[in-house]
Amino acid sequence: MVARWAHNPKVVGSSPAPATKRNPLSICQRISHLIEFMHKSGFVNILGRPNTGKSTLMNALLGERLSIVSPKAQTTRHRIIGLLNDDAYQIVFSDTPGIILDPKYKLHHKMMRFVETAFQDADVLLFLADVFEKSADLKGILAGAEKLKIPKALILNKIDLIKEEELQNKIKEWQQENIFDEIISVSALKKTNVDGLLEYILKRLPEHPPYYPKEELTDRNVRYFVSEIIREKIFNNYRQEIPYSCEVAVTTYEESTDIDRMRAEIFVERDSQKAILIGDKGSSLKKVGMEARKDIEELIGKKVYLELFVKVKDNWKDDERLLKSFGYE
Repeated sequence: MVARWAHNPKVVGSSPAPATKRNPLSICQRISHLIEFMHKSGFVNILGRPNTGKSTLMNALLGERLSIVSPKAQTTRHRIIGLLNDDAYQIVFSDTPGIILDPKYKLHHKMMRFVETAFQDADVLLFLADVFEKSADLKGILAGAEKLKIPKALILNKIDLIKEEELQNKIKEWQQENIFDEIISVSALKKTNVDGLLEYILKRLPEHPPYYPKEELTDRNVRYFVSEIIREKIFNNYRQEIPYSCEVAVTTYEESTDIDRMRAEIFVERDSQKAILIGDKGSSLKKVGMEARKDIEELIGKKVYLELFVKVKDNWKDDERLLKSFGYE
């Protein structure tokens, strides 16, 4: 597990040198080229409104917990790539931030750039909607989607929460919109029909060499996931505006044989938020640290010493320099 997370992989997948009269392909090269051509690989991008279960779905498809999950909306802020590898294929899944129709901060605008890019580079597009959303309410988001010349499926999530008759009515409602090639119903949480969705993807994946090394699981490094784990614990332990007012940066990461030492800074916007985050005699922040440390140790497979500090930075959501340092390009 550790080796798969150690570095940000570079995009690979260059084909053998093309045959020319001066450089004819050997038989071995021809066979290798044929196998490579038959290999399937492509970008399968998951989009949808906040809190529809995009992160839960990607985790279910991968069989790994990559994206943080919370009942609260707008948990995902970055575009996260997860790789599902097999000898015959590589699926490059993208989990994206929930689509915000009225961005209020520079942070929101940068999050929506991740979404725009995901629309543009998808080989297969999965639009996730929960079964309680009305198709009419999503027309603004889906404007022009029918013109995309790629396979695109509507994924109706949370089917475990409604009756079969209600589900069939919802499917008919979406069929009338005539936007998607197929409508697939799933429960990402219960992993219902996830295999059926995977079958749909594999049938439509283009032939292409792998984009990333087959031993990799994601394009993100360990530091990123450490910060996300901490942010997840903040989402799970605090209410109202606190989780949305926080950003986490890992400032120090020292590796050793027996224990890794980490320091992370949690940015908030006001002194009052700092006081709530820390809690009485530091009890609340200590709880976040203990829960995060446990998950980080499970992630990297060794002991962790984690220090957390809280900093106040007014209007960090509109601070271009800070946002860039957090990875929002």
